[in-house]
Amino acid sequence: MIETEIKKNRFIFLNILDFWSINAVIIALLVVAPILSVFVIALNPTENIWPHLVSTTLPRYASNTIILMCFVGFLAGVLGTTTAWLIARYNFLGSKWLQWALFLPLALPAYVASYALVDLLEYAGPIQYFLRSVFNWETAQDYWFPEVRSLSSAIFVLSLALYPYVYLLARSAFLEQSNSAEEVAKSLGISAIGRFFRLGLPLARPAVFAGVALVMMETASDFGAVDYFAVQTLTTGIFSVWLESNNAGGAAQIASTVLVLIVILVSLEKFNQRKLRFFNLSYRHQNIEKIGLSGTRGFMAFAVCFLPVFFGFILPFCVLANLGYGSLDIWINADLTSAIKNTIIVSGLAAFITVLLGLLMVYGIRLSGRSLPQAILPLTTIGYAAPGAVLGIGILVPLGIADNWVADRVLDLTGYDPGLIFTGTAFAIILAYCVRFFSIAQHTVDGAFGRISPSLPNAAQSLGRNKLQVLLQIYRPLISTSTATALLLIFVDCVKELPATMLLRPFNFETLATRVHVQASLEDLPNAAPGSILIVVISLCAVFLLARANK
Repeated sequence: MIETEIKKNRFIFLNILDFWSINAVIIALLVVAPILSVFVIALNPTENIWPHLVSTTLPRYASNTIILMCFVGFLAGVLGTTTAWLIARYNFLGSKWLQWALFLPLALPAYVASYALVDLLEYAGPIQYFLRSVFNWETAQDYWFPEVRSLSSAIFVLSLALYPYVYLLARSAFLEQSNSAEEVAKSLGISAIGRFFRLGLPLARPAVFAGVALVMMETASDFGAVDYFAVQTLTTGIFSVWLESNNAGGAAQIASTVLVLIVILVSLEKFNQRKLRFFNLSYRHQNIEKIGLSGTRGFMAFAVCFLPVFFGFILPFCVLANLGYGSLDIWINADLTSAIKNTIIVSGLAAFITVLLGLLMVYGIRLSGRSLPQAILPLTTIGYAAPGAVLGIGILVPLGIADNWVADRVLDLTGYDPGLIFTGTAFAIILAYCVRFFSIAQHTVDGAFGRISPSLPNAAQSLGRNKLQVLLQIYRPLISTSTATALLLIFVDCVKELPATMLLRPFNFETLATRVHVQASLEDLPNAAPGSILIVVISLCAVFLLARANK
């Protein structure tokens, strides 16, 4: 009896310690660890400057961040929802290509658009120069012109850069609505505007709110644009306290504030939708029949959809192209070549490792069916919501401690000092990218697994294939398209990532993003233009893929 009980307990123990389950839990903890380390560092600072921060700079950082998030969220929500409604419900001049062109601002990082806007509107820029030449103004005291480096400019640029998130989700929601409800509303004499506010918008509310929440999270995590516009936010505060005051604990405390703000935002979005229920009766569903618009109405619809594309992508890209057209020397130099090489290697490795870890974790969770891995799975998505600057603190401080410990042990044993293995190389950057964009890999791979019938792997196992062989021979060919998509999306996001790269890069290590930011900070926009254009061209690949996926 006792022997039977021991065997039973041993079987349960070994079943719990299944390789794939352990593997999934380890990967999930690896992704969550940098977020947890931020709070640990914040609670145990070497020098507690929290009271000083609260009484001096923190209120300004927090208020600017909240104002930025609210205004950008509102404007991006209005732009994204309005353009999505027009594209989904009406046919007008240019609507067929505008439905894809409205994605283009996603290819232009906000910090790149900021450089173009300042170059265009600053005192020495073409617009003010033209005004002075036309009206014979001689100095800035002769006329008034809006301050270019300001909070309002940051709101303008970020709204145009981020509205496609709302447009993407809202357009899908509007297209999924049934035409029968629209016909009933028309028969009741409700106008087009009334149908939008009383029918279309309420049904698309979850998608619109999700898009706005994503926009606000991206706004809170932005560094390049707000730093260039001289707007002090919580993210710029992290850089100031850490790099200028050399206080990692204080930076972690500000980072914790950012995380708390984002958690509150996500919780409010979930709370707002907790009682909402939307059902689509498929037997009554009719595809939307678009209404033709011509004349003045058609032109107005075209203008509403074209202006965000023009100001959010076409105009900034033309400014950059003009800056980069001047000399071939700025395109052919060792520093730019080195930045391109570093960007491709680091982003490529990070994308491959992230997708591989996502694949192993999702597969392990699906095999195990255990409650612990499934409970940890949602936590792995928090990295995408966490700003790069926050992850920088959560990664660099623990890795710095590990670096010193390893170096001391190797020195004691061999007499050789290996230097900084983790923080002195690109290892820390790759780790930050993996944590930051793990959610993309996890969601993409999980969706791909969900579309495969369970009978296929079951049949393979019945024929004697083990779990690894099932993954390589059955699942891998079937999910190759999805994994390739995830690889490209993560690669492009890594190319554009600025805050984490700025904090974690080794000495004399530049990527395209950091090179562009450094050159722009020195007001050397012609030398920043080639890197900016390359980032945009690479990002267009992801936008093209996104547009194809949302046909």
